[in-house]
Amino acid sequence: MAGEEWKNSDLTFTTRTGTPIEPRNFNRAFESHCHQAGVPRIRVHDTRHTCASLLAALDVHPRVAMRIMRHSQISMAMDVYTQIPTPETRKALDRLNQSLDRPSDV
Repeated sequence: MAGEEWKNSDLTFTTRTGTPIEPRNFNRAFESHCHQAGVPRIRVHDTRHTCASLLAALDVHPRVAMRIMRHSQISMAMDVYTQIPTPETRKALDRLNQSLDRPSDV
């Protein structure tokens, strides 16, 4: 659509003419899309961690996740995967959360 104004690059996200997006503008657009979708606002970088965590929770093989996330080394993908809470950890954190939600007698 940009025609002769298009600038080729290897960037994933660009302006309408192919030039780099100003980071503040990208963040503002991301926040706007989050608001429109009715999802909590998180940092853009956190979307990568969320994606990796979801892939791990779905038992996607770490090599496949590595390719999806475009990590250069399997150790990077495995570092993310080792942060996935086990069912026991989730249960303990749920109990902690419930204890914090209760009014204190003090």
